Amino acid sequence: MHAVYKETFFIEGGDFSRAGAAASRVKQILKEIGLEGHYIKRAVIIAYEAEINVVSYAQRGRMSLAVSPSSIQITVEDTGPGIEDLELAMQEGYSTASDWIREMGFGAGMGLPNIKKNSDLLQIDSKVGFGTRLHAEVHIREAGGKA
Repeated sequence: MHAVYKETFFIEGGDFSRAGAAASRVKQILKEIGLEGHYIKRAVIIAYEAEINVVSYAQRGRMSLAVSPSSIQITVEDTGPGIEDLELAMQEGYSTASDWIREMGFGAGMGLPNIKKNSDLLQIDSKVGFGTRLHAEVHIREAGGKA
C-alpha cells in the first residue's frame, strides 16, 4: 500500500472529555482528501467505536490512519485488559462495561458489531492482561465497481 496520508492519534483511557476527538480528526482528514461521504461515514464509525472502547476499557491507546487510493486503514492498539472471549464480544448487546460507563451512555455492546458492519476487512488480536490490536479497512472502489 502506498499511503497518500498517514497520521497517528494518542488516546488516553478514562478521558471521556476528549472521547471522539481522534474520530473527529479522521473525519476532517478524509473530507479534506475529498473522499466520498459513504466511505467517510464508515471510517468514522470504525474510528469512533474503537476510540470509545480504548477510553472505556484501556489505560491508553494509539490510533493510526492510513489512506491510499484503494483503502482507508484504521489500526488501534491499546494497553488494557484485553478481550477474554472475542466471539462473545462480537455479539450485539454483549458488554462488560461498568455501571459508571453505562450511566454516561456508553457500553451498550454495539461497538465491535458496528466496527464489523462498516469494515471490508477486520482483524482483532487480543491478549488478556496486555491489550488489544484492531485493524479495519474500508476499501475504496473506482466508479463502476472496480476495487
